[in-house]
Amino acid sequence: MKKKKETIDLTKGSVAKGIVAFTIPLIFGQLLQQLYNMADAWVVGNFADNTAFAAVSTSGSLVFLVVGMFNGIAIGGGVVISRYVGAEDEKNIERSIHTNILFGIIASVLMTAIGLIFAPQILNMMDVPENVLPQSLTYFKIYFAGSATIIMYNIFMSIMRALGDSVRPMYYLAICSAVNVVLDLIFVAVFHWGVAGAAIATVIAQGLSAVLCILRMRKNQGCTRVSIKKLKYHAHIMGDVIRQGLPAGIQNSVISIGNLVVQTNINSFGEYAMSGAGSHSKVEGFVFIPLNAGTTCTLLLRGLLAIQNLGAKEYERAKKGAIFGIVSCAVVAAVIGIVEYIYAPWLVGIFAKAPKAAEFGVIQERTVCLFYFLLAFSHSATGVLRGCGKSVIPMATMLGFWCGFRIVYVTIAIRIVPVFKTICWAYPITWSLSSLVFLLFLLKTDWTHSYEKITAR
Repeated sequence: MKKKKETIDLTKGSVAKGIVAFTIPLIFGQLLQQLYNMADAWVVGNFADNTAFAAVSTSGSLVFLVVGMFNGIAIGGGVVISRYVGAEDEKNIERSIHTNILFGIIASVLMTAIGLIFAPQILNMMDVPENVLPQSLTYFKIYFAGSATIIMYNIFMSIMRALGDSVRPMYYLAICSAVNVVLDLIFVAVFHWGVAGAAIATVIAQGLSAVLCILRMRKNQGCTRVSIKKLKYHAHIMGDVIRQGLPAGIQNSVISIGNLVVQTNINSFGEYAMSGAGSHSKVEGFVFIPLNAGTTCTLLLRGLLAIQNLGAKEYERAKKGAIFGIVSCAVVAAVIGIVEYIYAPWLVGIFAKAPKAAEFGVIQERTVCLFYFLLAFSHSATGVLRGCGKSVIPMATMLGFWCGFRIVYVTIAIRIVPVFKTICWAYPITWSLSSLVFLLFLLKTDWTHSYEKITAR
């Protein structure tokens, strides 16, 4: 398959140069995504009341519970496409692209139904305060009604990046971010629609980005061109997508259950704790810039470096790329954590205008931020292992520590030491445990040849 100049072939040339060239657009894209999320929260926090901000703040865990399953499987689609790219198998590149898009359409319908049916019951189970519950329900109903835009946006972005194009998704995200900010200001600050305005702005902006992606992919040539007529179900490809993505999807959703338990305990401290935790989550998003960019490049080290190279049987390059990606993510995350610790009051105050809410946000910020390097290490190592066909190992590790142990810890510890900071420690503890397991596995096993053994079966 002839490589287009807009894409990056990581099976040739310098490993570090290839990763940097591919990752820089991802970092800018993640920066835009974070600014997008921050602007959303800033507008609600500054132009609506604290109750509205608390309603939006409690959304993260529930949204990820539903979206995480489908996005995890979409990740599996990126893995499959990337392998065929590495092997230059044009027939299966075309089939895998269209199978992924068809999956996205089906998943959109399912996610809408699941979200609209179960969101009210879950919010009640999360002990959302009565004064916050109505606005939380409004936000979720609108969000899930437009969930097809979010699903398809992620599917298209995953496909384009799996093909080696990380630049155009950055451009589309920039447009999407600008539109979201403008619509947020109009709907929330001018029209005073509150949480409903924030949700509507998100759906419209994500939808625009999805449309831009599909229009671009319609202009592609050869096996990467998208056509409605080619949307067919290919059992062997979908089976491979499920094998690669389902563990990630289950992991995402089950981990979300652990986070829902954490959020439920946060909710028990009232709306100011909810707003403070929401402010922290927006600030914390900065660590996800290198984490997501690096993980996408180690998940696309899963996709583009490790998997293109594993597909091409360039094992030493895959190993060098994995080490470079993991270490880079961890170092950058550590630096961001130190900066966030120093400037925590100012950063949290950008979103939390109520002094009580800001106090809760600073407590959480300074409890977890110095451990961000462990979060980055775990995510990056997970991407490498999945790329080598070892999807079950990260799934089991994450479920065991980020869900099971996290739930046990919060449930027991909060009864022994009933203060807000006790809840916050759930994250550094579980990141440490998972990082230890991944480190041992990467050091003690021959993970670079796992993909070859799987495909030989």
